[in-house]
Amino acid sequence: MADDIVISTGSDVSRAPQVSVIMPAYNTASLIADALDSVFAQTYTDFEVIVVNDGSPDTNQLEKVLEPYRSRLVYIVQKNKRAAGARNTAIQHARGEYLAFLDSDDLWEPRNLSYQMERLEQDPSLDMIYADAAFFESMSKRARTYMDECPSKGPVSFESVVVEDTQVCISCTIVRKKALTEAGLFDESLRRCDDYDLWLRLAHAERKITYHKEVLGKIRPGRPDSLGASEIAMLEAAAEILSGLERKLSLTPGQKELVERRISFHRALRDRLMARRFLAQGDYARAAESLAKANAFFKSSKLTLGLLGLRLAPRLVRAITNTRDAS
Repeated sequence: MADDIVISTGSDVSRAPQVSVIMPAYNTASLIADALDSVFAQTYTDFEVIVVNDGSPDTNQLEKVLEPYRSRLVYIVQKNKRAAGARNTAIQHARGEYLAFLDSDDLWEPRNLSYQMERLEQDPSLDMIYADAAFFESMSKRARTYMDECPSKGPVSFESVVVEDTQVCISCTIVRKKALTEAGLFDESLRRCDDYDLWLRLAHAERKITYHKEVLGKIRPGRPDSLGASEIAMLEAAAEILSGLERKLSLTPGQKELVERRISFHRALRDRLMARRFLAQGDYARAAESLAKANAFFKSSKLTLGLLGLRLAPRLVRAITNTRDAS
């Protein structure tokens, strides 16, 4: 915390709020006002807002945008530590019993805090709750939501988080600060998926976690570049996180087996995407090699057929794939 500079503390320091809203800011000067407006429009009002400027290159513009809100913010500037480091800084300054996360390019519905805090207060044993959120880009009559893409089903457990049967939308999550700090905060060494790593550790510690399907926020979908490069990076990050669990946690033999199989699953998905990328680049040998690795796990007749095609008529397979992708 020695490098943190607290520029302003606009909240009432005479009493601790029930909730600390955690908002990292990096290159979102054009969007953060909408995020803050959605926080200050909450029907639940016992909160403080902590904005962490994570060494953002748009600091001048950001601080102009924040100026009207300064009397209601704790505003902290730090060297860039990515989202995990920004959230950890905010948590270390937080005075609330609960932490509510909101990315600075996302929004909350006005009843987000009241709806979720009511459930937390009804069940004192509950450590964490999360909700669903709509995507900004949805143009359908029913907005496409996070849980449409990343469903949660069944009770939350370490095993359900490992296999992603329960997937957490961080911008609609509230967690008890004590539970999170005891789990060790966000791992700042991870470049991606640091929140997934934290949920795994919380679930492994048998913290009580639940969710509901009320849409209480609005989030921006990821912006994957061509040929799934972003998705490939996410799969690699998930495999890396799972590979590190044995070092961080005391796993049962059954948990180790589950984690190892999930690592293999993520790597097989990565290899399947890599095969498509190599195919598009005309690198048929590497496409075949990657597809063979993927099929060693999936043992799929479709992938077997694709692999045969790559070996016998790779240009035809590429043409068919390009036509399918364009349609």
